[in-house]
Amino acid sequence: MSRLNDDEHHLLRSLSDLTYCNPFLPERITLEQAVLRDAYSPEPLASWSRIASASRTDRPNVVAITTLASELVERLVERQTCEGSLSGRDAALYDDAVTYTLYYRHVASIGAELVYPQRNDRRVAKAWAAFRDERERLHRPLSEEQRAQLSTSEHLFACLYQVRRAFDGIYSCLIGESGPATRLRAAVWQSIFTHDLRRYRRLLYDRMRELATLVTGPSGAGKELVARAIGRAQYRPFDPATGSFVGDDDSFIALNLSALSPTLVESELFGHAKGSFTGATADRVGWLERCPEHGAVFLDEIGDVDPAIQVKLLRVAQSRDYSRLGETLPRRFAGKLIAATNRDLAAEMRAGRFREDLYYRLCSDRIELPSLAEHLLDRPEAIAGLVRFLTGRLLGAAASSEADELAADVLAWIDERLPRDYEWPGNIRELEQCVRGVLVRGEYLPASHEAATTRAAWLALAEQGELTADELLTAYCRHIHAQVGGYEPAARVLGIDRRTVKSRVTNGATAVE
Repeated sequence: MSRLNDDEHHLLRSLSDLTYCNPFLPERITLEQAVLRDAYSPEPLASWSRIASASRTDRPNVVAITTLASELVERLVERQTCEGSLSGRDAALYDDAVTYTLYYRHVASIGAELVYPQRNDRRVAKAWAAFRDERERLHRPLSEEQRAQLSTSEHLFACLYQVRRAFDGIYSCLIGESGPATRLRAAVWQSIFTHDLRRYRRLLYDRMRELATLVTGPSGAGKELVARAIGRAQYRPFDPATGSFVGDDDSFIALNLSALSPTLVESELFGHAKGSFTGATADRVGWLERCPEHGAVFLDEIGDVDPAIQVKLLRVAQSRDYSRLGETLPRRFAGKLIAATNRDLAAEMRAGRFREDLYYRLCSDRIELPSLAEHLLDRPEAIAGLVRFLTGRLLGAAASSEADELAADVLAWIDERLPRDYEWPGNIRELEQCVRGVLVRGEYLPASHEAATTRAAWLALAEQGELTADELLTAYCRHIHAQVGGYEPAARVLGIDRRTVKSRVTNGATAVE
């Protein structure tokens, strides 16, 4: 084969960098410009939006780059005169270009129903056969020794499918059109693949599950969505003998720990043996045991967990071992552990309510979620896109025009009724309730205003001596529960049993209702 010219070298180097970059970082746009040079087409979108949608196959620049990559590898295959005509660095760069081409030919274009394929889906087996044969054909310029140093085709196929699942989950679940939203997507991508995708593909693909992830941020900011995007994008090996991916897709398990008593937390997580406590009439398999190797367990509100449970979770995070309640037989957790809290864990550790050793086992991979106020401070007009997304999700894809009308009504109401600097203390969750409120009642009553009104009413009645002690306790329990957002933390603040708090909040009645 004739010597590669300068343009071909430049294109191979640029494609190599593009293949392994984080698609949600600004460098993606810079690399696209490096590939296309003067042919790069400026897009009529703000930089954050171009970064957020960097791998969308319908973008003109992505289409142009994919065409260039395909033409280059086909040209090099045609020009080769003998096996192994590429050597050294050129061979490695060429393999990266082949990887890029195979992704866009066989993975990026798959339908949404195959992003999380079910076992034994014949369409996946067909895609695999085409992928395998084409990779073998495109590797003709490489020697047998060079090909032996590359990963197997089934491993590359599994990695590229994982890339597609990760991008789909991040792009569809983590909404927002601001700089903080883009940085959040980039952070989630790194949580899945680390900052070095090459190393991940070589060494870490089956070990990242051993690193726990801690998601922090204000209530209502979307911590479970982040956890879901990470948990559902774990590496799943591909089995060429069956033509399917190992395991089932239903492998993300979410538990809200603040909603459970310590005994229930222990039983739900670790399982229990028959007779281990009153009512344990049979053995129970806990969620840690049910989680498959490629799955994840999400522990929401971990900052509210009883210290005794924290000790057992430390063992899971440290050695991945645990035992069922009432047993001493050690069992091993196979999946990934993801935890979340809206509490200030540094303050909780200083107060002795959260173990430092558990924190340091969780925080090696930490993601901090921005508040809605931070999104809007960076880009105030981003609220329009968020509202349009929420109305579309509420009314469904078939009611696009109705969703547009509702979005316009919501934005008009917000503009007329809320102050420009309204901070949305409930974050995305509150904005969603605002959309629902305008849909149902034509207006939305912010929780901060509602809480202030309710608080003033029951306190005024108490000052006038018009509440019984029982009614006052109920009102105060509800007030604290609304502030801290859970029965267990409210019980700690009030110094009473969580069951008493729950009874007061759910069943109690006051004279102010």
